[in-house]
Amino acid sequence: MRITRLTLRDFRRYRELEIPLSPGLTIVHGPNEAGKTTIQRAIELALTRKVTSGGADMDALRSWDAGDEARPVITLEFEIEDDDKGVRPGTLEKAFRGAKGTVRLEADGTTITDPTLADQAIAELTGIPSEAFFRSTASVRHHELADLDRDESALRDRLQASISGADRGTSRARRTLEKAIFDLNTRGAKNPGRLKVAEETVEQARLQVDQGELLLAQLERDRDTLSGARERRTENEANLSERRSLLDKARQAERVMTERVNAQERFERFRQAVAVSEELAGLHTSHPSENPLPVLEQGILRLRSLDATIRELKAALSGEVAVSFEVPPEPTWRPLSRIALGLVLLGLVVAVVTVGARVLGLFDVGTAPALLAGAVAGIGFILAFVALWLRRSDRVQAEMRDVEIDRRLRGRSEMEADLRQAEADTAQQLIGLGLEDVPAAEALRAAEQEHVGRIDRLTAQLEGLVGREPAATLPGLRDDAALAIEQKTHALEALGPIAKEPRARERLEAEVRDLEAGLERARDDEANARARVEANAVDAEQVAGHSERLAGWREQLAAFQRRARVYERTLREIAIAEQATMTTATRFLEKQMVGDVERITGGRYRRVAVDDKTLDIRLYAPEKADWVDVRSLSQGTLDLVYLAARLGLVRLVTGDRRPPLIFDDPFVTLDDDRARRALELLREISRDFQVIYLTTSDRYDTSADAVVALAGPTEMDDSPAEPAAAAVGSVHG
Repeated sequence: MRITRLTLRDFRRYRELEIPLSPGLTIVHGPNEAGKTTIQRAIELALTRKVTSGGADMDALRSWDAGDEARPVITLEFEIEDDDKGVRPGTLEKAFRGAKGTVRLEADGTTITDPTLADQAIAELTGIPSEAFFRSTASVRHHELADLDRDESALRDRLQASISGADRGTSRARRTLEKAIFDLNTRGAKNPGRLKVAEETVEQARLQVDQGELLLAQLERDRDTLSGARERRTENEANLSERRSLLDKARQAERVMTERVNAQERFERFRQAVAVSEELAGLHTSHPSENPLPVLEQGILRLRSLDATIRELKAALSGEVAVSFEVPPEPTWRPLSRIALGLVLLGLVVAVVTVGARVLGLFDVGTAPALLAGAVAGIGFILAFVALWLRRSDRVQAEMRDVEIDRRLRGRSEMEADLRQAEADTAQQLIGLGLEDVPAAEALRAAEQEHVGRIDRLTAQLEGLVGREPAATLPGLRDDAALAIEQKTHALEALGPIAKEPRARERLEAEVRDLEAGLERARDDEANARARVEANAVDAEQVAGHSERLAGWREQLAAFQRRARVYERTLREIAIAEQATMTTATRFLEKQMVGDVERITGGRYRRVAVDDKTLDIRLYAPEKADWVDVRSLSQGTLDLVYLAARLGLVRLVTGDRRPPLIFDDPFVTLDDDRARRALELLREISRDFQVIYLTTSDRYDTSADAVVALAGPTEMDDSPAEPAAAAVGSVHG
């Protein structure tokens, strides 16, 4: 694309401007404020800015003396040249009126008025995708030479397109992928990504399913517990019923056993009572003596008395009676009593005299005489007591001696008469008792006593056994007790083995208490389990629905994760491909720049290295014999190196398209030789690209295909000079 005419209306300092441009090298020169930058800016906006753009920067492009409704209008007449169709004219007109802006593009017999389609068509014709890309490649200001990465993504896309042969839009794809990955992976609390939302949803669904499954499992366990509690309760009730039945039998057996023991005791008593009553009946009919025992004992007592009398009389009559008439000596107690009486009187006299003298005050002999008198009187009392005892002993002996004398003096005849009377009474008593002698009577008495004692003992035993029960009823009572024993024995046998087990009742009572406690616990467990089952409001269908939704969310999460992995893998592959593309592009750029840098610098620099990632440029310095960053060199060298880089980039990224190259005096820092060689380079480039060179100098006019001279501003401020504050005040006034 080569611009043949540029027309401006209401654009900055120009109300109207129309300049022709050569398809080759056009030099536009003029003084400062002549509008050179305005022309460059107008071409940039016409080729890259959408007509509906607004904002302060667009409002600042209006002419200062234009009306309020006036807006910038830019018109480009251009030519399109290719091998198939040759050279074809075209026209582009853009009126920047904000949202009401209009565009009209006529090319190849087609008219486009849609702003978006028009910009796409212009980008296709020029190979310039954006304003930033245009200013980093084909539109160069002298103070922006080093700004190669103004639109890095577009630059990378163009570099890749130049290598691959097609515009693949990898930067746009990268941004799309990065945005998609960001939308998937962002973890912000306010704007979470789809992956986080899916993960949170899956986690919530999983928690709901886990909670539901836990509740279902708990419900199942509670139901099992309830079933087990019911079974235990039923089992405990059955066991308790069985044990209670056995306990009733054990108690009945214990009662029957007690009754049988009582019957056995009654039977034994009545059996013994019958035997005793029969023995008593025999004893009552078989007494050893015909006389009752009291009569027999009274007679025997009489016989004993008579027998003692007879023995005494016979003993008395067996010898003669001797009488002694000796005078007994004087009792020894009399002298002793006299001495005792004298000692008592002596002690009393001494005591009275001593006390009287002391009372009357005649003399005082102390307490010794009184004590001596008391001792003498005490001895007298003791001797008096001894004399009294001796007197009594003498009196007893005298009485015994008198009795002995009396007995000896009785008559023998009287004693014989008494003996005969005693023997007669003894014989009469034996005849009355029917006995031969006294020993026989004693033997009969002993036998009768034994017999009566036996009867008394048996009678007492019988009373102890049956009381005063008539003897005639005893056999019947004995037989009734035997029958009761037999009945109780049969009843015990009917109760089974429990009746024979010792301490069965105590054991069963303990078991029944334990079973009752176990039954109570089982009922409590059943009630608690039933309460837990009723309190668990989990819905199995709801849990199944949560599980189904969880499966769906997991599938969606897996899809998002797969998508994220695919995006990340694609992004890595794009990065790898871009790196390979940039490596190839930078090698091509290095190859293009080497010739231009060598030509402009007159062979001083012949080796150039461009960084694949940052596009930083290094030169091989012969003085240092090493690579140096161009930013460490002089400004003139830096400008020419970046100019060569721009030219190389344009050749590389535009491919078969030929956008116009606009240079705003990039040689201002170069010396004359380098400026001349640089201009020669631009002259050669103008064979392929239209070059518009803006400068304040006319030294390049002879090398140009066309020259456009711009006049500088001519209007002057004729007002007198005054301070800024005063001027502002006058305006306000």
